[in-house]
This record gives sequence, structure tokens and C-alpha cells, in this order.
Amino acid sequence: MSIIGWIILGLIAGWLAGLIMRGGGYGIIGDIILGIIGALVGGFISSALLGIDVTGFNVTSLVIAVVGAIIVIAIARAVSPGRSTV
Repeated sequence: MSIIGWIILGLIAGWLAGLIMRGGGYGIIGDIILGIIGALVGGFISSALLGIDVTGFNVTSLVIAVVGAIIVIAIARAVSPGRSTV
């Protein structure tokens, strides 16, 4: 999948990850931006390290993007002072 595809998928994944990671969030825009970054990270990790071929918009791609977005949001909340990790 192209970078543009991961960005669009990241918009959806960021929104879903923001719903899953309730608490002291960054708002919908912040979660979407972190979701885009998470989708890119998740896509890279899945293809480079795990060997999972991610092609197109499907359930596998969405799950990988959401997991990547959750990881990025959790890391961002852990390093931000005054943010809740729960």
C-alpha cells in the first residue's frame, strides 16, 4: 500500500484508537494525527519485521493500523507530563 493509502487508513485508525484509548486524550484531531503516524509505523513494522504483506484496504490493514495507532498514542501519553495512561 502506498504512503497516501496509509495516511487515509491512519485517519480511520486514529479515530478508532482514540475511542479505544479513552481517558486524557488529545482530542479528535490529535488522535487522528497520532493515528496517521501509528498507521505508518504499524505498516512498516508488519511488513519489514513480521513479513505480513499489507495490501489495500481490508480488515488486516485496519487492524495493523489501529494497533500501531494505539501504540503511538500510548507512548505519547506516557511521555507527556500530566497525561493519563488509563
